[in-house]
Amino acid sequence: MDAARGPAERDRLRPVLGLHPPGGRRRRPAPARHQGLRRRPGRGPRRPGGLAVRLLQAGERRGRGQAAGADLDGLRALARACPATLTGDRDKALILTGFHYAARSQDPAGLLAGDVTLHPRGLAVAVLTGKTKHSVRNAKIAYAADPEICPVRAWIAYRAGLAAEADPRWSRADAPAFVGIARWGHVTGGMGPDSVTRAIQRISQRAGVPVHWTGHSLRIGLASVGRQKGKDGIAIADQGGWARHSRSMLGYMQRQDGWDDNASAGLA
Repeated sequence: MDAARGPAERDRLRPVLGLHPPGGRRRRPAPARHQGLRRRPGRGPRRPGGLAVRLLQAGERRGRGQAAGADLDGLRALARACPATLTGDRDKALILTGFHYAARSQDPAGLLAGDVTLHPRGLAVAVLTGKTKHSVRNAKIAYAADPEICPVRAWIAYRAGLAAEADPRWSRADAPAFVGIARWGHVTGGMGPDSVTRAIQRISQRAGVPVHWTGHSLRIGLASVGRQKGKDGIAIADQGGWARHSRSMLGYMQRQDGWDDNASAGLA
């Protein structure tokens, strides 16, 4: 380029000649994710729009997302929907005890009858399976004030019915805590994680809860309801097998409508 030309003239001709800008680096356009938020002359910053905003305004989410968490009203509906049969007693015990120790679907599937012991104040559940070292725990489940959703009474009724109606081998300490039961009441063996998940889904459908529960609903439910009831985060973590101050546990803590459960409510 002609050295006699001034700096301004040389800069003007660089794009024409295909040369790099001063400093040796080629100017690149802004990333696509930032282009929509650039300030335009005479206007404010562009707001994101389209389907995502309309869904947000309508309170709707697309995609699988997090499972619905169990709550006390749902537990009552499920307990009332369980028939007065051995299968119904098992379903009630599965749901109520699983909620109180934040069970994953593999937790009740891995329990033996001897892992659940009666205590004057309730049940002691030795959870020996899980994803992390924190999952192995001795969860204590107290008698509930409401007999309709008391996990201890539900467990006692289920085990009494199993002893009365099934082969004695299913009542031994080394037998599965929760057994599969065929249509005509015959015990088919221990429940696996998939059968636990299907049972929870089936029970919630039978009870007519607005959003059907999944195998993770009981775990989410203890974290959410425990926080709403003012339980200490460390106590929730120890009961549910989370690391203390776990980010995963905090992610499970679902809020309700945002009014009563509001950090600013009642401050002034």
